[in-house]
Amino acid sequence: MAPYQSIALSVILAQVLSINAETPDNVQSRLQVHVPQSLFKAEGYDHREALFGVPPYGGSIAQNVYFADADLCDANVDNHRGYPIRPKDSHGNMEPWPSPYILLVDRGGCSFVNKVRNAQRAGAAGVIIADNMCLCSDSDCVSANAGKELTCQTAEPIMADDGSGADISIPSFLMFKSDADLVKAELLANHMVQIEMQWALPRPDDRVEYDLWSVPSDVMSREFLKSFKPYAVALGEHAYFTPNQYIYDGIRSHCQGSDGMNMCFNLCTNNGRYCATDPDNDLDKGISGADVVKESLRRICIWKHYGESDGIGREWWDYVAEFQHRCDSPDYFMHDDCIKDVYKHSKVDGAVIDRCMRDSGGLETDATNSFLELALGSQTQRGVVVLPTAFVNNVALRGALSPSAVFGAICSGFLDGTEPQICQQCQKCGNQDECIKTSHCSGAASSDSVSKHTFVFSLFMITAAFSLAAFYHWKKTREDMRDQVRGILAEYMPLEDQGDGEMTQGSPMDFARQGGSAGLIS
Repeated sequence: MAPYQSIALSVILAQVLSINAETPDNVQSRLQVHVPQSLFKAEGYDHREALFGVPPYGGSIAQNVYFADADLCDANVDNHRGYPIRPKDSHGNMEPWPSPYILLVDRGGCSFVNKVRNAQRAGAAGVIIADNMCLCSDSDCVSANAGKELTCQTAEPIMADDGSGADISIPSFLMFKSDADLVKAELLANHMVQIEMQWALPRPDDRVEYDLWSVPSDVMSREFLKSFKPYAVALGEHAYFTPNQYIYDGIRSHCQGSDGMNMCFNLCTNNGRYCATDPDNDLDKGISGADVVKESLRRICIWKHYGESDGIGREWWDYVAEFQHRCDSPDYFMHDDCIKDVYKHSKVDGAVIDRCMRDSGGLETDATNSFLELALGSQTQRGVVVLPTAFVNNVALRGALSPSAVFGAICSGFLDGTEPQICQQCQKCGNQDECIKTSHCSGAASSDSVSKHTFVFSLFMITAAFSLAAFYHWKKTREDMRDQVRGILAEYMPLEDQGDGEMTQGSPMDFARQGGSAGLIS
């Protein structure tokens, strides 16, 4: 890779790291200390929620807290240490943390993801990471830590996924240092502390709004974009979808130099104003960042004309699916004939979309593009860091992006009593895809119940199995009894004199006529 390529990529990535100090926390979560009462705050505790793990939306985790007294960077977690101190077992070791529990861990030593993963392996139901740096705006915390080798920070860090957090299923919070120190003091004094981690999915009315942030080159969102259209159509007017394209601010990333030159080359359009990372990490060939920006603008225009009015956008979903099928490769990503073919199969008027792209400001000159400027403003306001990210009623969904997960969150976001029929029929259906297509959960077990057909069939099979077993037992017993009777008769049957001096065994009838007992033989 040429030197200018490394510089360009570094400049783009620098923007991601700089978001930490400015990103608002939009997640509707709550952190509260219930025990001891002296630490209870009616408004709860300030915190940051991790951008990985799977919170129980609409639920909470309220458990006793144990301080690990270790950085938890080692996969072999010693759960026989920490505070409060527990009784010792027969081997002289302190008893492990009794499940279920929330684990308090100090920040530092390794990534947030690594700490939470190891806590999950140790059996924790949730994790609280205690920050080790004061906020510079918190004068009390700074004063209390005066003289220590500790620098303050202007904002709390974001608990971002380092790219390996897909296997984490437990939630985690970052607790500010001034608050975490109070909790640790209680635990170190061997006092029990109970904390509640709570998540609320806003349920404002009878229509749920959901949106997705991704880029055309994103691999993780491809399957969702290809398969969610039936869900969007089935939800109809009850849910409003907004697709958002994530781009980088080239001005802020210094891709446009002071002399007006584009310093990031083919990563950007509009002379360095709007940028994207190179999907194949090769600026000399293949798909460029500028190609990704162009496709992003095209999808924005398609949504403006085919989806913004109803929030469903059938043609938009069709375009994305057709693009993935026909043009999602380095050879055809920006091939004009391939794009026209996608327009045709998705029933999108290419002339209208091309005019929309030009009228919004285009991509060639050193000028702003109105739609891309709106996209930059929206992603800053939303605080998007991890891609892809889906939001339901302004709450970011954690965990894998799948149609069933998003559909379940949407159905949970309706005001009580206003859920559409499709949610009542399919939310708990074992085969959601089929249920969405047919509007009927037929022959598939739900997550917590079984269908009538399945129940009757299972009952019939169980009854038949018991009947066969009973018949076999009866037949076997009958044959055994017959064998025993034959054996007894053969053993005690009288002998019959045939007149030649030999005695032969008589028949059972002869035996009966002679008295029915061996004792009557003379």
